[in-house]
Amino acid sequence: MARAAAELATVEAATSYTFENKKLLERAMTHSSLSSQSGVDLERLEFLGDRVLGLLTAEALWRRYPEMDEGQLAPRLNQLVRKETCADAARHFGLGPAIRMSVGEERNGGRDRNSVLGDAMESLLGALYIDGGLEAAVKVYDQYWGQRFDAIADQHLDPKTALQEWAQAEGHGTPTYRDVDRSGPDHAPEFTIEVRAGGLDPASAKGKSKRDAQGAAAREILLREGVWIAQKG
Repeated sequence: MARAAAELATVEAATSYTFENKKLLERAMTHSSLSSQSGVDLERLEFLGDRVLGLLTAEALWRRYPEMDEGQLAPRLNQLVRKETCADAARHFGLGPAIRMSVGEERNGGRDRNSVLGDAMESLLGALYIDGGLEAAVKVYDQYWGQRFDAIADQHLDPKTALQEWAQAEGHGTPTYRDVDRSGPDHAPEFTIEVRAGGLDPASAKGKSKRDAQGAAAREILLREGVWIAQKG
């Protein structure tokens, strides 16, 4: 029990928020694999937190991109609220060690599984909303999403399109792609492509088609230059 309390205190420290109702935080960190033992788990808070996350993200998009229509905003919303993004937010706040789960779930790698971590992050937002209102949820939301908003939102784009838009905006010109190698049999070829953009170091990547390899190479530059954020998927 002392260890569990310490892990929950670590979550409070990471989020800079102290819960009035500690039971809410405990519930938010209780995986469904323990529900048969405790009778409660995070699922109801996750349900609420998912809506809180959607609202905060939709409002942020509406304010941040006033020139965009619904068709442009929707894919950015999906990118910002997807399970992998929530899981990375959970890792940022160190939620993994604080999640209460069955021994079997833990042995199966539950503490670092995107589905488990993503649910925990959403349930935490739900718990914050209940305990401290929308203001509490916003403060924690801003600590992760607010600092990375554009970088995450733009990852809905095709990597080649994203690299071209960024490179031209930053004065690196239009990226160029060069075929480096082709290997493998005709029915299963593998292509290696190099991309260059201005004075940036080139990047290369492999793919089952030239298009795939070009996209992978473009993604390498976007990640390396911090334009995009690496996500575990």
